[in-house]
Amino acid sequence: MTDGHHFNNISLGGRGGGNPGQFKLYSGGLAWKKQGGGKIIEVDKADITSVTWMRIPKSYQLSVGTREGLSYRFFGFREQDVSGLTNFIQKSTGITPEEKQLSISGHNWGGIAINGNVLCFNVGSKEAFEVSLADVSQSQMQGKTDVVLEFHVDDTTGANEKDSLMDLSFHVPTSNTQFVGDEHRTSAQMLWQAISVQIDGGGSSETAVATFDGIAILTPRGRYSVELHHSFLRLQGQANDFKIQYSSILRLFVLPKSHNPHTFVVITLDPPIRKGQTLYPHIVIQFETETVVERELTLSEEVLAEKYKDRLESSYRGLIHEVFSMVLRGLSGAKMTRPSTFRSCQDGYAVKSSLKAEDGLLYPLEKGFFFLPKPPTLIPHEEIEYVEFERHGAGGASISSHYFDLLIKLKNDQEHLFRNIQRNEYHNLFNFISGKHIKILNLGDGQGRAGGVTAVLQSTDDDSVDPHLERIKNQAGNEESDEEDEDFVADKDDSGSPTDDSDEDGSDASLSGGEKESSKKEASSSKPPVKKKQKSVPDEGSQKKKPKKKKDPNAPKRAIAPFMYFSKAERANIKSSNPELATTEIAKKLGERWQKMSAEERQPYIEQSQVDKQRYAEESAAYRGATTQQGSGDGSE
Repeated sequence: MTDGHHFNNISLGGRGGGNPGQFKLYSGGLAWKKQGGGKIIEVDKADITSVTWMRIPKSYQLSVGTREGLSYRFFGFREQDVSGLTNFIQKSTGITPEEKQLSISGHNWGGIAINGNVLCFNVGSKEAFEVSLADVSQSQMQGKTDVVLEFHVDDTTGANEKDSLMDLSFHVPTSNTQFVGDEHRTSAQMLWQAISVQIDGGGSSETAVATFDGIAILTPRGRYSVELHHSFLRLQGQANDFKIQYSSILRLFVLPKSHNPHTFVVITLDPPIRKGQTLYPHIVIQFETETVVERELTLSEEVLAEKYKDRLESSYRGLIHEVFSMVLRGLSGAKMTRPSTFRSCQDGYAVKSSLKAEDGLLYPLEKGFFFLPKPPTLIPHEEIEYVEFERHGAGGASISSHYFDLLIKLKNDQEHLFRNIQRNEYHNLFNFISGKHIKILNLGDGQGRAGGVTAVLQSTDDDSVDPHLERIKNQAGNEESDEEDEDFVADKDDSGSPTDDSDEDGSDASLSGGEKESSKKEASSSKPPVKKKQKSVPDEGSQKKKPKKKKDPNAPKRAIAPFMYFSKAERANIKSSNPELATTEIAKKLGERWQKMSAEERQPYIEQSQVDKQRYAEESAAYRGATTQQGSGDGSE
């Protein structure tokens, strides 16, 4: 505390909502970091132009203005903090903080003050409210006396904000003395022009620096026209329209897909954009890697030389994802991250895995892990407590497996489980993670489960049995013809026939005679039903002519298991989205999804199976009754 003041639970006001964070005021300026990691705001003392205190409900608010016209509002301070911070600010910056009062009268008439990109509405000497002009999508005149500000529908907002401001209208009488009109312009037009100067270089009439049409965006999903402006980017789709300030962009990621003609470009935001009640902290754009484009930027030579020197060129030609990312980086000033030194066993930049119920790619980066495309999940290395390699389907019938899981435990006790990673990726992942000095929980010290898991993953025997695949094959066995199922039932019912247990060479049994005799001796303490059935057979010769009972075409079809109903419903979807997969791979994916489904998700298929079981029970009872009557009739003859 010798150099400044530190505070916890100080929230950043504005579009970010009430997200708490850590606030630090020191001799060189101020800094605020979002709690749990994320956005960091740093303001040098030389850039601070104004400081204001205001008492708000339950706490005090500190407003800081900068040379760039930005204004930051921090709230959550206590009354006893005000005097100490005021003295420190005076000594370190030479600026005397002012004190504002909040208007609670409810009056809707007053004056307007525009400070940078902040518009304040004052009632007398007190402030009624303020809005950020960066949130305004456009301003326009309505009649001769009204100025209307339209706020972006899905602009960046906080996670706890359920209502958002859509438009704001100011009525400016012709007799207004603050904005005095002339014979050509009314007072309202004077106000509108003053606001338009601050709204993104002139409002909605600003020409985009570069435009990319028909871009496929995976999150939020849709095709958009992407416009790159001087201070913001706009995503215009058929149903949605997003406007994102460059100040909200934390970082850009350019990540090619391995052995695939597409490349991800991810824009990480803080605060995130919002669509309904869903927040999107990452915009995932998918470009066709081989597409070549050419763009001429609508920037004058003077602007390029003064504002974007060494950041932008007048024109670009190249791969579309490279041109887009280079122009966006030059306009926004955001940092760009590309693939790390990690390489998979197929020489790719990522490993295939699944998070929750979604399949995707896990990119090991220099400073974190990134799972794409859905749900896009960024995990910085500094937030990781430890990682743990787990055997895929732990607790199965066999230790050996062709797949393993990677558990990442964060310092805030949150966990991310990446499943179904191919076993041959273990060495590359292990060497990469250990090289980053991240704690690996089960290094394999030869004791307990950890040693067993490590031994399995380090094994290069790819011919070992995959118990998960075997389970799927067994489940998929119900898809075989009904004839085989009925034959199996017939064998079971006819297990005591002389054909199965006779001493003749024509026996269908798989065991040799000696083996059969030893098995009979081991079971001598009980009376096997086989011998009983042996005595009950009246005609041995007739049974030899029929080693298997033929299927009755009138026999009822067996009931179908819930998994098979699910398989029938989803098999076509998986095959259409992954046409290159073999039948066994499709069956494995179906089994994996079935295992991850909750009880509620499985319920429709369980109900279908129960209905089918009831059908089978009724038809079986009728079939057995008919068979009994027919048998008794044959015996009477």
